[in-house]
Amino acid sequence: MISSEHIKAARALLGISAAKLAEISGVDHRTLQRFEASDGIPEHRSGNLDKVRMALEARGIEFLGDPIASPGVRLHKK
Repeated sequence: MISSEHIKAARALLGISAAKLAEISGVDHRTLQRFEASDGIPEHRSGNLDKVRMALEARGIEFLGDPIASPGVRLHKK
């Protein structure tokens, strides 16, 4: 599971906007904005959070730590 902090940090490492992440993950931009505005692990349905996670991992992001207590990300350059 990933948190809103994971998503924001991953976007920052990749240098992409929320709109770009929405596009590459296939998740509606408003849904992504709601994910990022939430505290902790966003409420989700329809696999949208998994789509975001998979899109970020495909671009080299590794999610670290506990999603609530110590969320972190690492970028593996290809």
